[in-house]
Amino acid sequence: MLEALLLGLIEGLTEFLPISSTGHLLIAEHWLGRRSDLFNIVIQAGAILAVTLVYRHRLVELATGWRDPVARDYSLKLAASFAVTAVLGLVVKKLGYKLPETVTPVALALILGGVAILLIELWAKRQEVAVDVTWKLAIAVGVAQVLAGVFPGTSRSAAAIFAAMLLGLTDRPKAAEFAFLIGIPTMFAASAVETLSLARAGGLADEPWGELLAATLMSALTGFVSVKWLLRYVATHNFNVFAGYRIALGVVLLAFL
Repeated sequence: MLEALLLGLIEGLTEFLPISSTGHLLIAEHWLGRRSDLFNIVIQAGAILAVTLVYRHRLVELATGWRDPVARDYSLKLAASFAVTAVLGLVVKKLGYKLPETVTPVALALILGGVAILLIELWAKRQEVAVDVTWKLAIAVGVAQVLAGVFPGTSRSAAAIFAAMLLGLTDRPKAAEFAFLIGIPTMFAASAVETLSLARAGGLADEPWGELLAATLMSALTGFVSVKWLLRYVATHNFNVFAGYRIALGVVLLAFL
């Protein structure tokens, strides 16, 4: 149970930071023992529950604002982004993709992602602050989420945030908001699909549901704290500190594992 709680803690703290929650889970499981894909996906839903609570007023505003052209346009773009993620995600699943069992690809993705963050931040620094969410941006964020799932260590939130920034949404809090809001249906849907898939295969009985529930609750609690902190941080800072952390961690992993 202690190991499950620790994994939930790691998931909650890292899901919304651009440092890859899946990558950190795989690294932790190198020492704590391998968990099922269902476990790794469902505890992410706990963190997404946290962001749902953080953005509850914004979600109500979008859900009840269909008569407002601005709110309707934003909601439709979120829906389009999710649709892209869902379709491409199902294609990846049909192809039989599985999370890697070694740390090396995670370490490489951490380093490459860190370098990419530094380059994007350097580019964004020269741009005017923009808050517009375009259709091209919405599609790109959907694709980026799937790519992050294929390459653990990339970070879903990082991929979504920096895809948004590259496509013109250079206001960091606004880019983070879009990335976090699209993460809500994405991760809940991923959890549901994985659970149903395992149910059809008759594998639910083998899952330690008590540990999974405890880890999910821990993920929700720590995720709430993490996302509140990050939103305050990006209001006045860039993401370079996370790039440095990713590169340092990736180098350490390659050197010692």
